[in-house]
Order: sequence, then structure tokens, then C-alpha cells
Amino acid sequence: MTSGRAAGSAANGGVGVVREGFRFDEAALTRWMTENIEGFEGPMEVLQFKGGQSNPTYRLVTPGRSYVLRRKPTGKLAPGAHAIDREARVMSALGTHGYPVARVYGVCRDDAVIGSWFYVMEMVEGRIFWDAAFPEVPASDRRAYFSAMNRTLADLHGFDPRAIGLEDYGRQGDYFQRQISRWSKTYLADTDAGRDPGMDRLIDWLPGAIPPGDETSIVHGDFRCDNLIFDLEKPRVLAVLDWELSTLGHPLADFAYHALMYRIPPDIVAGIGDVDPRVLKVPTEEDYIAEYCANTGRSSIPNYDFYVAFNLFRLAAIFHGIKGRFIRGSASSEHAAARAQSFPRIVRLALEAMEACD
Repeated sequence: MTSGRAAGSAANGGVGVVREGFRFDEAALTRWMTENIEGFEGPMEVLQFKGGQSNPTYRLVTPGRSYVLRRKPTGKLAPGAHAIDREARVMSALGTHGYPVARVYGVCRDDAVIGSWFYVMEMVEGRIFWDAAFPEVPASDRRAYFSAMNRTLADLHGFDPRAIGLEDYGRQGDYFQRQISRWSKTYLADTDAGRDPGMDRLIDWLPGAIPPGDETSIVHGDFRCDNLIFDLEKPRVLAVLDWELSTLGHPLADFAYHALMYRIPPDIVAGIGDVDPRVLKVPTEEDYIAEYCANTGRSSIPNYDFYVAFNLFRLAAIFHGIKGRFIRGSASSEHAAARAQSFPRIVRLALEAMEACD
């Protein structure tokens, strides 16, 4: 969860002047766009989207059209993090095969242009819902929006990576072992953010609790309502955003992460963990799991609490990283401080899920 809220929508706002510390040479970008983006014509105004504490995200406005630019942040970066070129690759592959993503116009791997790698993509006009309760939607329509999310994620998991040229997009098999090891190392390496006893317990417990069996699909890694652009009028997903954490992995890990909205309150990320779903007229967690099973041809999801605990651990590790970047002064979001403060609460939720497995 990079909490990227990557591209945006004009209908939702969330864009303003470029914040101090995130400006770059706009003339150099204009020259690159002129040379590399077919049909580009200036002049160009650069604005910055809110959110994006992982990869700063900008709206580029020209007389003819608007674009979205995603870049790596500046400063000290964790190895392998902020791989915007991977985002561009997976979006291009999926878009070619009809999956709802923004069109990628070009990728720049030359730090000299604006100070870091970046890519430029289509500005998809639609709606982004920052609240998983969908308060802007009539109560009678909310279930349809949940179904659209469910179906869109199930469709992603239905792609054969080899068939769309992504067979080398990640390693096959042993997803949980590799992810637990990766995020454990990431957590332990960020000494600026400190240690937490609960995280240490999770690191000890998770490897021995992995359920039997293995599956591999394309996984998004941060599939939430606020990383989706919906049609302005209909419960239809036009584009899935923020693919930084995508890879080849276990589809049930990806689904359980998405379904964390049922466990997490909205002041941490887009969640409804503090309210009865039936009051909101949306599916219960059990119903939502059953719908995903129907969409993917499963009868059930055994060991579901493990997948929840794993994802809360991973989310806690990400928030721990945000905390470290905030301490170092390299976090790009105005909400980074709140994310850093939420880290201990995510750890407690992870421990509760762990204990439910016993």
C-alpha cells in the first residue's frame, strides 16, 4: 500500500499547486514530452495530486488534453522500491488485453530530465471514492459498486501471465515465504522508524502458519476503492491505478488485502471497519468473500484469517516505511505523519487476526 491514489479524476479534485520539495524543471519535461509523446503540444501547466506518499503524482494540463505523470521520489530509497517502470509495464500489458487501466504514453529512465525516472499516462476522467462507505452514492446503489470492485479484481486474477507477456513479472510459487521475508527485511532495515514488539511476534509466527497449496496470478498489491476510477454515472470501473506493488503472487493474498476494508477504520485507509456493513447497505464481509468465490469458481477460502494477518503485517511494514521516510523528510504526502502514527494500530489489528488463527 503505497497509498498512492495514483492518477486522479477531474471530477474528484484532489489536485493543486506543486508542493515545496516536489518541483522540477518544467521546461526540461516539456522538451521530453515534445520529443517522446505523440501529439503533445504545450504550453503545459503542472499540478500535483494529493496523496502519493510513495510516488509523487502530477497532472499535466495542456490546451488539448491532460496527462498524469508518476515519478520516483527523491532522496534515499529502499532497494527495489518505487519501480515506476514496472507500473508502466503491467498497465501496458493489461490494457492491451482489455483490462481497465490508463493508457501509458511513455517512460523516462533518465534522471537528468526531472531528477528521477517517471512515466506519463492518460488522464482518465471519472470518479474516485476516497471512502469505502461510498457516501456519495445512493444507499440502494452501493452494493453494485462493491460488486464492480469484486468483479474487477476477480478478472485480474483470471489472466494467464504467460498469455499477456508477463510470465517473468515475478517469481512463480512460494509467494508467502518470499513476501514475509521481504517485508521482514524491509521493516528490520529501517532503523530510523524503530522496532515494535508486535511486529517481531508476527515475523516469528507467519512463516510457520502458511496454508498448504499454492497458486500464482497477477496481483495488484494495493487494490482499494481509492485506487479505482469509476464511471461518472455508473457502477463501472474505468481504470485501476497505482500498480507499484503488483507482481506475480497468490490471488487470495491480493483479495484478502482488498477485503481489509471490512477490518480497518477509515481514518487509517479507506475502510468501513467501524460500522456495520448492513447499515451502509453494502455486502457483509462473508457475503463479499462468497461473491469473490463465485466470480473465481471457488467453493470457499479456507484459512482466511491467515491471509488477513499476513496482509495486515505487510500493511504495517509499509506504514513503518512511511514512518521512516517521514522521519528522514522524504515522504511526499501531506498525510505521511498520520500514516506514521497509525502504524501501531495496524500492528494490533494484525495480532488480533493472528490470534484468530490459533
